[in-house]
Amino acid sequence: MTIYTQAESNIRKTWLYLSFFFVLILAIGWVLSNYFGSFSIFWFALIFSILSSFFSYWYSDKVVLALTRARPIEKSDNPELYRIVENLCITAGLPLPKIYILDESQPNAFATGRDKDHAVIAVTRGLLEKMDKVELEGVIAHELSHIGNKDLLLETLVVVLVGLIVLLTDFFYRMSFWGRRGRREREEGGNVIFFLIGLVLVILAPILAQLIKFAISRKREFLADESGALLTRYPEGLAKALEKIAKDQNPLSVANNATSHLYIANPFRGSQVNSISKLFMTHPPIEERIRALRELRV
Repeated sequence: MTIYTQAESNIRKTWLYLSFFFVLILAIGWVLSNYFGSFSIFWFALIFSILSSFFSYWYSDKVVLALTRARPIEKSDNPELYRIVENLCITAGLPLPKIYILDESQPNAFATGRDKDHAVIAVTRGLLEKMDKVELEGVIAHELSHIGNKDLLLETLVVVLVGLIVLLTDFFYRMSFWGRRGRREREEGGNVIFFLIGLVLVILAPILAQLIKFAISRKREFLADESGALLTRYPEGLAKALEKIAKDQNPLSVANNATSHLYIANPFRGSQVNSISKLFMTHPPIEERIRALRELRV
């Protein structure tokens, strides 16, 4: 399988995952409608999911930049960084994205935005200080690959859908266990089937949503690594950058669970990796990514 067929396969699988998200949201809405005897809840779930996706499409980059406290820079602020981004954009056939800096000592980077014409690349101060030119090129090429592979919109939609599922299941939990109708249903023994289905959804839906989010993020990271290596024609540059990032133990103060999957490497430090924890990781283990890069022939 070539990198191009792998990209097509991953994109198809990602859309399947997103379709499952929407089906899961509608299923939650349907159960809530039957349990509370109001089909309007189903329509609310459908409309709310559409509106949330619309909001995320137009404003996700602004939200991410505000959460990370990134600040924009001009070419005069860092001419070398701008030259690297400009040269790689020309090679990749992409418009120049806006460039932002995070005043953080941990070497890391991320890309955000709704499409290639409205994209942003953000790098930390630590990345600029600790990487040489070929390593920095590898990181920038990785982030540009996220833009070229159309990962940005997909990852943003996943974030919104996960949040929506958590909100819907939390709403069901609160209404079922604390609401007046929920107490009456339990006392009368009615609607037991829908109550049990809803209880299962309350427990499993957020877990399934998070697992799918993590699976999508991991696949996109592997693909962006390969695409970035193809762009620079030097996989070792990114491999060495990932080694330096993995060894750096500086915390990233602006890191949080909502945005952690956007970074080139997990911004949280000190966690142990095992077969169970891998399921809940937003990134593949760096050792696996480095090995894949060094086995790559470009």
